[in-house]
Order: sequence, then C-alpha cells, then structure tokens
Amino acid sequence: MAITGNDEGILTKSFAGLRVLDFSTTIAGPHCARMLADMGAEVIKIEPAEGETMRTRPPVRGGSSSVFGGLNVGKTSLVLDLKSPKAIEIVRRLVTNADILVENFRPGVMRRLKLDYATLQALNPKLIYCSISGYGQTGPSAELPAYAPVIHAASGYDMAHLSYQPGRSRPDYCGIYHADVLTGVYAFGAISAALYQRQGSQRGQHIDVSMLESMLSLTLNEVQWSQFAVAPPSRPMFGPVETADGYVMIAIASEKTFQSLVTAAGRSEWIGDPRFAKYNDRRSNWASLMDGIEAWSRTLSTVNCLAALNEYGVPSSAYRSVAEALADPQLLHRGALADVEDDGGIFKVMNLPFRMSGTEVSAGRRAATLGEHTVGYLREAGLSEGEIAAFSGKPVMAAQR
Repeated sequence: MAITGNDEGILTKSFAGLRVLDFSTTIAGPHCARMLADMGAEVIKIEPAEGETMRTRPPVRGGSSSVFGGLNVGKTSLVLDLKSPKAIEIVRRLVTNADILVENFRPGVMRRLKLDYATLQALNPKLIYCSISGYGQTGPSAELPAYAPVIHAASGYDMAHLSYQPGRSRPDYCGIYHADVLTGVYAFGAISAALYQRQGSQRGQHIDVSMLESMLSLTLNEVQWSQFAVAPPSRPMFGPVETADGYVMIAIASEKTFQSLVTAAGRSEWIGDPRFAKYNDRRSNWASLMDGIEAWSRTLSTVNCLAALNEYGVPSSAYRSVAEALADPQLLHRGALADVEDDGGIFKVMNLPFRMSGTEVSAGRRAATLGEHTVGYLREAGLSEGEIAAFSGKPVMAAQR
C-alpha cells in the first residue's frame, strides 16, 4: 500500500498501486469502487457489450450519461461477455495481479460463473473480494432481488420516516437512494480495513456487505425503541418551523442549544419553566415549546430568523434545493466539486467529503468510453493481436496499440 506523503509535503494517493476489478452495476458497488479510484486505485470496470445499465440514465449528452460518469469517473472500461469461457479465462488472468474485486450480483451468480471467492482465492491468496447484496450472501432472503427502494421498505426505514409526518398514513415515494450510497461507503470502509489487515497476514478475505443491515444502521433510535416502550414526543422534534415567508430547520439536541433558542426568541424565562427545564419534561411538552417558538418565527423573514438564530449559535438552516446547496460558497472554499469529462463534455461531480493532510483526495478527470481500455487489458492477459481482433469482433486500431 502506498505511503500517503513524504518529507517534502507532496500529496500522494493512499491507494496508488492497487488494482480493482469492478463487476458492479447501478449505484452501491460503483459508488464504492469510485471511492477507491478517487483514492488512487486503478479500477477496471468490467461491462457487457451493451454497457452497464447506468450508461443510459438521464441526463444523457452526446450519448454519455453524467449520472454514470459521476459514479464511474476515474475508472477504465473493459468489455467482456461473461457468458464466454474465453472472457472468464481473461478475468482469471487479470485476477492474479488484482488486489480487490467488487461485485453486486445476486448471490450465486459469481459462483455459477466460476468467479466466486473460493475459486479466485486459489489463484490469488491476497485478493480482497467484496460482495454487496440486498440481504447478505447466505440466509433465507439471500437470493431475493433487491434495489435500494425495496431495502428502504424492508428495513423499516420508510415506516420510521412516516412516523414523523403527523396526519399521514401513506409512505413516501422513493427518489433518493440512501441504501445504495450508505452500503457503498460501508463496503469501502470494510475494504480499507481488509487492506490494513493484509499488510500483516499477507492474505485477502471475503467481505459480505448487506444493504438491509446497512440501512438499519440509520435507525439508531428506532432499533432501541422497537425493543423498549418509549412514549413519542408531543410533536416530532425536528421539522419545519414556519417564518413569515417560508420555513427553517432548527435542531435542538443539548441544554445549551435549548437555552440559546429560547433566548433568541425572547423567552429566556422558559429556561426555568418546569415544562421545559429538564429534557424529559421538555420532550413531553415539545408541541407547546415549538408552538411558542413559531409565534416568534412567524414575525420574521427566513433571512432575519436565521440571522437571529445564528447570533445565538442555534443550529439552523433554510430549506434549500440541491442547486442552491451546490452554490454555497463553503463548497467552493473546500473544493467540493470537481470538473470531469466524458464524450458528452464537461460536468461536475462531488469529490469525497473528507480532506487529508498527507493525501490527495480527488475525483478522476474522465469517465471512460465503453470498452475504451479493452485492447490494452487483453494484451496484458496474453492475447495475440489476431486473438484480440477475433475476440473483440473488430481489427485492433492503431490508436489502441
């Protein structure tokens, strides 16, 4: 594993020199593998001839999807038909020099292809093999098909979220795929831990990441409340607070922030009010507290309300669109967005949300054209020029040499 810095202070990539075979599709696996690429690994995305499914997701410009690009920037593209014995043999050759493999097929698919961990570990004992699936690799639900919206429902997350929406009984539609992103991040963390362990053991291992369990990890309070009876507050504790021209979010999670809020609202006497002075009493009387706060906030514009809250250090924000959030000067200050390109032109993606003093953390510059690097990897696998032409169905172009 690469050292992340040197005495001259030059930043390097933590995972420079590592090679990843990325068989994953849609979001969870590709998000994990893109994180590995951002940290310097060579990530080989293995796709069918028609391309991975996300290549057609809008917005598509000049035949290229920026959604696909955001998930796969910095990776190379190798086209292989995994139904072909020759393609399987090529994968086996590449595995001998790989450090990590990421896949999110339904359990059993890689075994049927003879690309499962037990088979490939015999070829490369140092291989770290990460499998991402809806429910885990074994168990009564293991082979059920699953995408993030299904996991949101199965995990209890959607019904937990609904319980915070007074007067509603129908679950929300799903448009933001928390389970995919979260599971990808857990997979990245597990791979990083396995790399550290491999330094001592010199052996890889199989990582089995469950989307269901990943999603359940978001419901920290609800996991406990499901085991022990807890009375709900008289009003959900975190939600929109009305102003004269909109809404703000106010988050009160400590004695200090409670005292700051009521002081900002001109009701400092509530600090000693027996309805609110202690957390449990305050929780039971939350509706009365927030009704009083809204009587104050409705007299102010959103801008002036936030100014008053910020003056007293009360955690708060206006409700913003993603476009508004992306225009925040804080993101510009941190370099949170990167310009990347594909065949459709330039677009922006998010960099990883952390910075490291001795490591360069940044997105790659380009999302590969489908099959752009196939010839190079076929050569590496030992195929002759004639075999490459026969395998790919077209002559090897000079530009690919």
